[in-house]
Amino acid sequence: MDVTIYHNPACGTSRNTLALIRAAGIEPTVIEYLQNPPARDQLAKMIRDAGLSVREAIREKGTPFAELGLDNPDLTDDQLLDAMISTPILINRPLVVTPLGTRLARPSELVLDILPSDAFTGPFTKEDGEQVLDAEGKRLG
Repeated sequence: MDVTIYHNPACGTSRNTLALIRAAGIEPTVIEYLQNPPARDQLAKMIRDAGLSVREAIREKGTPFAELGLDNPDLTDDQLLDAMISTPILINRPLVVTPLGTRLARPSELVLDILPSDAFTGPFTKEDGEQVLDAEGKRLG
């Protein structure tokens, strides 16, 4: 299965999502989006395919969101996309693209919606100790 993750290795949610993909036996294409941001059209497509608005896909915490005036509700999607491309830390992560769909994997277990359900054969526990999959690889919660 062809899977791409837009990843930030400094982010625990992104690391957990990558680990879940690998636990499914899939070695994804890993794009560290801070160094290699997606093209504007590609970012817009991923946001749309994930069922999000541009405003829902922008990251506020730990970014210059307010300093750049992006909290202005009158800004257009085009203006927000331009800001995300010019300042990639504003792109919420991790975005994951598979043939089964696109998700902003926050929380990380949302990636399970777009991975083969039969790919998991054992438990999975996040970095913080939260168990996501049981001993048979079934989703908890």
